[in-house]
Amino acid sequence: MESESKSESPRPEPLLSVRGLRIAFAGVEVVRGLSFDVHPREVLALVGESGAGKSLTARALLGMLPPGAAMTGSVLPDLSAARGRRIALVPQDALSALSPVHPVGDQLAAAVRSVRRVSRRQARAVAVAALDRVGIPDAARRARAYPHEYSGGMRQRAVIAMATVNEPDVLVADEPTTALDADRRELVLRVLAEQREAVGASLVLVTHDMEAVRGHADRMLVMYAGRAAELGPAGEVLERPLAPYTAGLLASLPRPDGPRLRRLPTLPGTPPAPGALPPGCAFAPRCALADDRCRAEEPEPREAAGRQVACHRLADVPQEHPV
Repeated sequence: MESESKSESPRPEPLLSVRGLRIAFAGVEVVRGLSFDVHPREVLALVGESGAGKSLTARALLGMLPPGAAMTGSVLPDLSAARGRRIALVPQDALSALSPVHPVGDQLAAAVRSVRRVSRRQARAVAVAALDRVGIPDAARRARAYPHEYSGGMRQRAVIAMATVNEPDVLVADEPTTALDADRRELVLRVLAEQREAVGASLVLVTHDMEAVRGHADRMLVMYAGRAAELGPAGEVLERPLAPYTAGLLASLPRPDGPRLRRLPTLPGTPPAPGALPPGCAFAPRCALADDRCRAEEPEPREAAGRQVACHRLADVPQEHPV
């Protein structure tokens, strides 16, 4: 839990509390005992290397785990039954998320009528207003167009409109800026931030983009091998990582204000496969600080400087590579 001064008002109750979340396929755990909260109007970023379990965690919040997944632990309250109204997904691929055979406005109107008892005409008006709100020009006319008639940027706006049209409490965005150029990435993040503020939603942002985390996240949860390595205020974690994995991950990324020709340090090795975890700390084989205890005993998250950090060698983490 993050520390609060006596002059600060108490933090509101979380919208979501995830406790002991475990997700397995054929008995092999991919997410291993994850716990975190999502507070009203906050942006929580889930970061880490591919395979860390970020997207599965996000899908668990939505009740959209793939076939064959076995989940234990709790997500409270359970918003998945009210998907679209209380919790909604902003998909990564806008083109595949939209039906090619129906006008965009009809798809938004159908989303409205799936959770509200309104007429077709009323749903249509809400859909047009949502498209206008995300900056679709001449929204009433463009609502009659098909997705292939939209530009890539307009399709991105349209899926954000669909996710926010019913004013959900929580938005889940799974890698919304992957494979986008810098201009499109900034557009998506700006529109997403504007719409989140407009409807008063919290956001769970799954991303590899640390500039997106820096510019938009309130807190960040760094995941490794299905567990939390570090959880805390985004700015503090980026500037002074405490977990060795966080420090190594951030050190391997280019700094926006750093020398462009500097050779970046890299994390040695690769993350372990879910079914082949080493004993002790899963990061120990890649960690220069690992000792016998690290190789024998998996660390549990503990309080450190207002954060939750899972590391036996916390006091020895170097700080010369903030991002």
